[in-house]
Amino acid sequence: MGNMDWKTHKRQLLKRSEFREALKETELEYQVARMLIEARIKKGYTQKELAKKLETKQSVISRVESARSLPSLTFLRKLASVLDTNLKLEFK
Repeated sequence: MGNMDWKTHKRQLLKRSEFREALKETELEYQVARMLIEARIKKGYTQKELAKKLETKQSVISRVESARSLPSLTFLRKLASVLDTNLKLEFK
């Protein structure tokens, strides 16, 4: 492959249908991860502090924030409550 920048490499990968499908399948996990990270940071919490407020482990927060785990609706409701925000789900 040689010295290829990320944008060029990504363009080449997106030409492959199996890559596009894999990317689409993980999109929700990454959206949830981004939203959780942004909300946590906005409130000024560390992962450990948020975990304590949610009565869970820091590793659970880490897994969600790294998109390795998709949280349950119950978890998301509790998270919204702890972060003093609203939970909104929608189909588009």
